[in-house]
Amino acid sequence: MKLSKLLTATLREAPADAEIVSHKLMLRAGMVRQLASGIYTWLPLGYRILKKVEAIVREEMNAAGAQEILMPAIQPAELWRESKRWDQYGPELLRINDRHEREFCFGPTHEEVITDLARREVRSYKQLPIILYQIQTKFRDEVRPRFGIMRAREFLMKDAYSFHLNDESLQETYEQMYATYSKIFTRLGLKFRAVIADSGNIGGDKSHEFHVLAESGEDQIVFSKNGDYVASLERAKADLGEDANALESARGIEVGHIFQLGTKYSSSMKTNCLDEHGKSVTLTMGCYGIGVSRIVAAAIEQSHDEKGIIWPTSIAPFQLALIPVNMHKSVRLRDAVISLYDDLKSNNIDVLLDDRHERPGVMFSDMELIGIPHRLVFSEKGLDAGEIEYKARQDDANRYIQIKEIITFIKEKINDN
Repeated sequence: MKLSKLLTATLREAPADAEIVSHKLMLRAGMVRQLASGIYTWLPLGYRILKKVEAIVREEMNAAGAQEILMPAIQPAELWRESKRWDQYGPELLRINDRHEREFCFGPTHEEVITDLARREVRSYKQLPIILYQIQTKFRDEVRPRFGIMRAREFLMKDAYSFHLNDESLQETYEQMYATYSKIFTRLGLKFRAVIADSGNIGGDKSHEFHVLAESGEDQIVFSKNGDYVASLERAKADLGEDANALESARGIEVGHIFQLGTKYSSSMKTNCLDEHGKSVTLTMGCYGIGVSRIVAAAIEQSHDEKGIIWPTSIAPFQLALIPVNMHKSVRLRDAVISLYDDLKSNNIDVLLDDRHERPGVMFSDMELIGIPHRLVFSEKGLDAGEIEYKARQDDANRYIQIKEIITFIKEKINDN
């Protein structure tokens, strides 16, 4: 991609109302722009990151045998009344009426819709267990949206649901999803912890939260010194009472939550199927959520410096920044840069060419702000010497690589990360 063609604009300073690092840097890097309180437009640079997160989530869910579907964002009130949540959920539920004055809501979650689907489509034990998931926009009418993407009203979420004949089957899938989530967050390049948690409004008997570790995290995680016990502070208080104060703590940002729902929804919504003996059985359920858009902000909160964002290579908007020095003053340098750019692309290297009429210092600053993991600087001096200057985002010093070796070198660097 050529930067001159990319719809983006970096800012020297963040808007005054941006409170936390991720909000400031996403605005400064030209990744998002606010449309209304808690509602954001994703610009091309930010959307590339979002889609890379989404792709990793999708690949690992598919590998676990989950089947992707897409459910409506707008949900009829009747389903929420069946589950008894229409009145319980509170003002975070955005309630709307259609032209016929029928009541609907903009879904903050999809337990009711998926349970309705299961009671219509699952007829036999031979179809079970089954895991269905979607990646879709949710809306929760937060009383005070803040922190940019971190606590937005509209957000992108992966929500999965499993159906089983019994608790033993649910436990197997729950453990599988626990392992799948660990793979996802590892591939995303994040430092995380899974903690025992409360189930909250979703319900159920057992749940774990997955937290990205960051000093700015809103949630407090507590753990025993030997590592045998890890829980959210709220769960620890419920489990250990005063003993919770013997525990050590860290800050985290919740990016995933898995639940054993049991029959909370299937009982109230009469979701049954026939077992191998022809007996009607109420299905038991699991629920597994990941905040796809929140991961983008959490990754920034975990990894940044005074210059800007430091992306893991797996979700960086581009793997490599190619910065020519005074390219527009030298035909032979421009030809060499374009030739290298084409070679990099043909080798499936995700490269951003800064072809703007800007000073090198401005180019360097913008690439560091955006957080591109690897950088090549090409100059006439380097062209004469047959070499290119290389620097990784977190390196202190530059090094020089022979032009003829650069493709192999960059591939190795990307694969190492």
